[in-house]
Amino acid sequence: MGYYDNHVTRPETRQSRGRSKGSKTAISGFLGAVLGAVVILFSLPYIADNGWLPFGLTGADEEILQESDDGEGLSPEDIEETSSIQLETTSEVIEAVNQVSDAVVGVVNMQENTGFMSPGGEGTGSGVVYKVTDEFAYIVTNQHVIEGASAGQSDIDVTLSDGARVEAELVGEDILTDLAVLTIGADKVDTVANFGDSDQLQAGEPAIAIGNPLSFEGTVTLGIISAVDRSLPVDLTGNGQTDWNAEVLQTDAAINPGNSGGALLNIQGEVIGINSMKIAQNAVEGIGFAIPTSVVLPVIEDLEEHGEVQRPQMGIVLRSLQEIPSSYWQDTLGLPEDFAGGVYIENVEPGSPADEAGLRERDVIKMLDDEEIKDANDLRRYLYTEVEIGDTMSITYFRDGEEQTTELILEGQVF
Repeated sequence: MGYYDNHVTRPETRQSRGRSKGSKTAISGFLGAVLGAVVILFSLPYIADNGWLPFGLTGADEEILQESDDGEGLSPEDIEETSSIQLETTSEVIEAVNQVSDAVVGVVNMQENTGFMSPGGEGTGSGVVYKVTDEFAYIVTNQHVIEGASAGQSDIDVTLSDGARVEAELVGEDILTDLAVLTIGADKVDTVANFGDSDQLQAGEPAIAIGNPLSFEGTVTLGIISAVDRSLPVDLTGNGQTDWNAEVLQTDAAINPGNSGGALLNIQGEVIGINSMKIAQNAVEGIGFAIPTSVVLPVIEDLEEHGEVQRPQMGIVLRSLQEIPSSYWQDTLGLPEDFAGGVYIENVEPGSPADEAGLRERDVIKMLDDEEIKDANDLRRYLYTEVEIGDTMSITYFRDGEEQTTELILEGQVF
């Protein structure tokens, strides 16, 4: 009788036994891990409440635990508390803008129009309605926006917040501060902006700019007051020399072409500045400037009353000595070798205070009262900020190499 292999049950190999055993172990491990995670998840709040954790739970951890514990997530009170910090500033900005937005208008200088069929040639900017009487509404804007228009003439249009376009008249302008005042009919205006005190501002406060950049009407940008006391050199004659230093606010709220003459607001919705200038360079971002209300208010008061800003005048045509070739300083003007700077008189107006005081062409002014004068900017700054019409001012000057002194009684002047 023989033995046949097909009737014999073969024993399991070592490899197959190992695979079976490994599968069972993996399943058991997975189930154990799931069970352990569930136990930890439900026991963690209890452990945390008893202070047995070596670390604190974050807000996100607590939210997950609360959702796992009662299925309700964060309470409405918690949601309101966490979101109020984010929403509070936004709500204040919206409220401030709503107070003023209808008082910010577009200003169109028709003198810049290149033709009836070329409205794109118009010079455009912004303005702020700040006062209404029985007959007129008064608007402040930048002088460079309305440059070339004639006082008392309808060379300017104003675009209202509802899109209506009305004629405006120029009351007065001041090139030195870059401000101008316009009027339109009082019946066209429903909202008037309120002025705040720019002297109370601090760097870091919120700042809101409203205007019509690139003809996008009613554009709002948000930033901060970057600096409250900036002094910018201004070239009024285009000769590359500084004629004046403008005192301005600096902000990082976006100010672009067309924003000129618009409002810079504080968080209370008060106008604290009139947007005027922006450094337009590829390497510069977020630097804009506004004329503070401490400068705006006295200027627009003069413009309303006189059509001009009345400042003291000497009656001279002047140039900074630095504009004169240095070779002329000693040879022609007879100035001392150590002479550092001053103001050269090109012409004296007949009958003016300078004429009455004995000043002549080619005199070089060195001092006003006890203040040393290095250039034309120094002279204007002293004249327009330190003395008033009717004051007597002492002048120290050089003529033909000799130092002389005279006194001058200041009279009113339109710059």
